[in-house]
Amino acid sequence: MDDDISAYSGREGLAGPLPGPLVGADWLAARLGERGPVVLDASVGAHRVSEQRIPGARPFDIDGALSDHSGPLPHTLPGADRFTEELRSLGVDDTDTVVVYDAAGIYSSARAWWMLRAMGFDRAAVLDGGLPAWTDAGLPLEDAGPAPAVARGDFTARPRAGLVVGSDEVVAALADPAAAVFDARSRERFSGAAAEPRPGLRAGHMPGAVNLPFGEIQRDGRMRPVEELRAAFAALAGERERLFFSCGSGVTACVLTLGAELAGYRELAVYDGSWSEWGLPSGLPVVTGAESGGPLR
Repeated sequence: MDDDISAYSGREGLAGPLPGPLVGADWLAARLGERGPVVLDASVGAHRVSEQRIPGARPFDIDGALSDHSGPLPHTLPGADRFTEELRSLGVDDTDTVVVYDAAGIYSSARAWWMLRAMGFDRAAVLDGGLPAWTDAGLPLEDAGPAPAVARGDFTARPRAGLVVGSDEVVAALADPAAAVFDARSRERFSGAAAEPRPGLRAGHMPGAVNLPFGEIQRDGRMRPVEELRAAFAALAGERERLFFSCGSGVTACVLTLGAELAGYRELAVYDGSWSEWGLPSGLPVVTGAESGGPLR
């Protein structure tokens, strides 16, 4: 692992270099303005109905245009042409610095961050604690309404192979002694003790996967300190450096991906179909019972 997370910082831009893949509310507040970063609200589900937003925030709609709706699986990555068009419509340029947040804290914002990475854009970070942390800090808000008018951007997607993977790659990873497959769902869903919220899915988990519920790498809605993240991932991955992440629909898997990036891991991939695909009736193997380490204390 690389112990220096500042290696992620990126190039100098209008907002200056990012301190890493995670920024605090104070960092963002000091840089809002005409030449500040582009702020994207990546809230999903019920959290999209927040009545307020960070000033100037633009909607990164994972529930809508920024997922591929041509197939049966939720929240899968759209193609490069579609992604390019949507980011340009949000006014994003290739040279911009982007900060993504969500109204839940750190939930779907990590998905937006990883989507940008997968599409070749490195100048993005997640707002630690999201809108709740911003609000708790007493920082300015504006009423949510129609998206602010922006000039069309020149963003171009440049997809990177291997950052978002399918079931074949996960099958291979489960058999690879150098790889670990992490499941971000709850312990009850992982063990099969709780039914899946999506109808028609089998209960349980992939044989050989390890369970680290995404909420356990956060404290009070913010990411845990780096040393705690390193301990959490090392306890389950051991010496394995190649990490794959799954969840229910590919969203909270990215919270673990963010945690692993902060912890210093660099060979990371998200299973896009996640349990929405693996759990369907098929020949993909499913087991029940707890087969991974206990909760992070």
